[in-house]
Amino acid sequence: MILLIHAHPYPSHSRGCRALLGAVREVPGLEVRSLYDLYPTFDIDVPAEQAALARAALIVWLHPTYWYSVPGLMKHWFDVVLTRGWAYGKGGDALAGKPCLWATTTGGQPATYAPDGLHRLPFDDYHAPVEMTARFCGMQWLAPFVLHGAHSVSETELAAAAQAFRARIAAHAKDSDA
Repeated sequence: MILLIHAHPYPSHSRGCRALLGAVREVPGLEVRSLYDLYPTFDIDVPAEQAALARAALIVWLHPTYWYSVPGLMKHWFDVVLTRGWAYGKGGDALAGKPCLWATTTGGQPATYAPDGLHRLPFDDYHAPVEMTARFCGMQWLAPFVLHGAHSVSETELAAAAQAFRARIAAHAKDSDA
């Protein structure tokens, strides 16, 4: 089973995440958990989330990048679901070895993540908190899937990105079936 944790506080305003999510919805064996739909009051059902994670052969975290990080509910999800003794620490090996794919969208074009760009640093420099969360839990960190310029890419570019995302997810689904 592929578990996709989707965290977009305003999904109706989303262009990028909506396209990526739409492209994979029909992939066999995919379970989508949309955090803002499930937990609008931030009261997360930790046992349900941990059970979904335990079933997963691949874990995908899909969200827009907000202030160089994850949306608030996803951060809260990390805090309350990935607990000591379950996800890390003594006896905390529930996620050990599970591949983790971080899929995110940005409003800025790649050039904005350059020394002379708006954000001054390469986008790879912003991976650390998410990557280290996965690694701290013993997960296998996969190369991230990043859609830059989600607000402004052409429809053709958006469709191509969505199909590339689907191909990554579908390839893992196929590998899991073998």
